[in-house]
Amino acid sequence: MRKLSRRALLLGGGALIGGLATHRLGADLPSYDGVSWIKPSGAEGTLNDASGLSETPIHKHLILENSRGDALVEALRDEIRIARTSGRAVNVSAARHSMGAQAIPRDGHAITYQGGFVEPDTDAGTYRVQAGTTWAEVIAALDPIGFGPKVMQSNHDFGVAATFCVNAHGWPVKMGPMGATVQSFDMVLADGELVTCSRTQNADLFGQTMGGYGLTGAITEMVVEMERNTRLAPTFEEFPAKEYGTRFVEVLLDPAVTMAYGRLNVERESFFEKALMITYRATEDQSDLPAASGSGAMAHIASRVYRWQLGNEPAKSLRWWFETDLGPSIGDGVATRNSLMNEPVLTLDDRNPDRTDILHEYFVSPERFAEFVDLCQRVIPGSFQEFLNVTLRYIDTDPDSWLSYAPVPRIAAVMSFSQEMTRRGEADMARMTRELIDGVIAIGGTYYLPYRPHATVTQMRRGYPRAQEFAEAKRALDPSLVFRNHLWDQYLSQL
Repeated sequence: MRKLSRRALLLGGGALIGGLATHRLGADLPSYDGVSWIKPSGAEGTLNDASGLSETPIHKHLILENSRGDALVEALRDEIRIARTSGRAVNVSAARHSMGAQAIPRDGHAITYQGGFVEPDTDAGTYRVQAGTTWAEVIAALDPIGFGPKVMQSNHDFGVAATFCVNAHGWPVKMGPMGATVQSFDMVLADGELVTCSRTQNADLFGQTMGGYGLTGAITEMVVEMERNTRLAPTFEEFPAKEYGTRFVEVLLDPAVTMAYGRLNVERESFFEKALMITYRATEDQSDLPAASGSGAMAHIASRVYRWQLGNEPAKSLRWWFETDLGPSIGDGVATRNSLMNEPVLTLDDRNPDRTDILHEYFVSPERFAEFVDLCQRVIPGSFQEFLNVTLRYIDTDPDSWLSYAPVPRIAAVMSFSQEMTRRGEADMARMTRELIDGVIAIGGTYYLPYRPHATVTQMRRGYPRAQEFAEAKRALDPSLVFRNHLWDQYLSQL
């Protein structure tokens, strides 16, 4: 029998039920009376993002392919100069996987990086990379020489600089966000100056740019730390959800644990009562590591069970049983570190025009995790939203970012909802989001900024105490406010 990959286990192991119908709720939605649908027009002169709910007019979309060095710097300078003299905004992005126009400049110049380069330095344990290079390209370049990213997002479609600018994290432990592995970067400022930033050179600008959502300038190249690739084997442990914070911290005291994540059950009647923790340790055999690969067809089949959960409580129970009982018993899950991270977002794409996947993410200290479970049990089941998944990760202290979500070690709860693309769905999502944010802030945590812009300005101020300081520094650095996006327009400009 073919061994099941970690990614297939994460998605639910749909090899058991590969032929079941998907999009059960989505198929019913058009019969609703009086529903006001949110349908992007896809009109020329607009850009959208992964939510499908952020269609925004732009002045120009410039795609820079495989550009590097002086050519990239000059192209950026020209575009920034034109935008500045015309009073228009600029924003640079790679894949626009944000969900609230955080990567789109309204009526401005949208710049998209495509392609790039990776230059490893095995002696230094680093690689130099063009800002728009994707993690798939990084893995492809480093895997043959026995290395891989030290920290990256959980999917490989994103650009390296974009990951840094949204301060994203992964599931290697015990690590902070990806920015903790960045040694330096070069960036073009609003006045056209090219600067180098590190923790010792332009240190404030380094911290403002890490998690600064492209509001400080346009990164061109970066120097990032890499890690030896290894063969890993998982261990599975199930226990009550409210114990997760304590148990996660305890297991991470074992230095042999190098990657870890957790899950909670999502059936409505027993919502968030059970936890599953998966930890990875190196195997004894580290010879002849295979080339990095994703989970392939297995994950695509498994994603059908993931989608089968829509409006289907038995499917949610079945998926949990597979993850906690059947899956671990029939597959050893052994894989290389690079293969575990080498998966596209497309694996989870449902291609349903009537629904959209919406992510939430909350950060809480491990010792407050039981209170977080109470909050979610109180708020989420009563909403109109269809809850699909939550993944739990450990984030070590981030002392660098001015908009840090981890001033102390935190557990990140990455939640996935399926939302109908209607006004009522959006209104209900906004109400639920604000209630969750209030509750998380009340227990000393915060929320993540690249998702739907449903938080209030007051909530952002409370969740990110340095937000006003960041906004003031941005105005001093970029007095013409050339680098702008929806995060600035709706939130930071109000501070």
